[in-house]
Amino acid sequence: MTLHGVELTVCADPEEVASVVADQLVASSRDGASIVLTGGRSVGRAYELAAEREPDWSAASLWWGDERCVPPEDERSNFRLARETLLDRLEAHPREVQRIRGELGPEEAAREYDELLRNVSRLDVVLLGIGPDGHTASLFPNQPALEERERRAIPNEAKLEPFVERVTMTLPVLASAPLVLFVVSGESKADAVARAFGGPPSRETPSSLVRSTEGRTVVVADEAAAAGLSA
Repeated sequence: MTLHGVELTVCADPEEVASVVADQLVASSRDGASIVLTGGRSVGRAYELAAEREPDWSAASLWWGDERCVPPEDERSNFRLARETLLDRLEAHPREVQRIRGELGPEEAAREYDELLRNVSRLDVVLLGIGPDGHTASLFPNQPALEERERRAIPNEAKLEPFVERVTMTLPVLASAPLVLFVVSGESKADAVARAFGGPPSRETPSSLVRSTEGRTVVVADEAAAAGLSA
């Protein structure tokens, strides 16, 4: 099967996926990159390994691609996942941690993040997951949000559990980084992965719409998730 605009790395299992992603995060943090983090089970282990391998992240800047509109201590918070698996394990914290303040509510949190992003010269690395419906960040299939080209961060309605309001970076921002890195594991994601990277771009599969406009788009997947991309 022909891959559409991405480089594919297939790993034996989720642990190897986490290790590969952790190495990239470590290298990016040492380079002083602006890194956009994501949530989900697939990346939590990668964050743990990255903290073990490099406890000094003082050169890096951290952002989030999306967030649920909940307090930062809520178990559904993407920031909480990164804090527990990465930030709390570091000896030297990033020079900048720009979380989305979901507790402000979707409209105000999106407005605030949009303003912050307007003052950023470049985001270097964007880390993304994929949902079983093909969504990425909090951009869901066939939503008007996929057409947004002016704002950098917008409020959006969840179409998958947990059903709480979201704030998400928009497609042009996610695609602006020189490295866009998708992280995915598990058989339940195989169909979405095949549609996202083995077929043409489609609003029905938002992850198919995110390709780096300035560099590389890399997919790191385990064998189960990549099964549908086999020749």
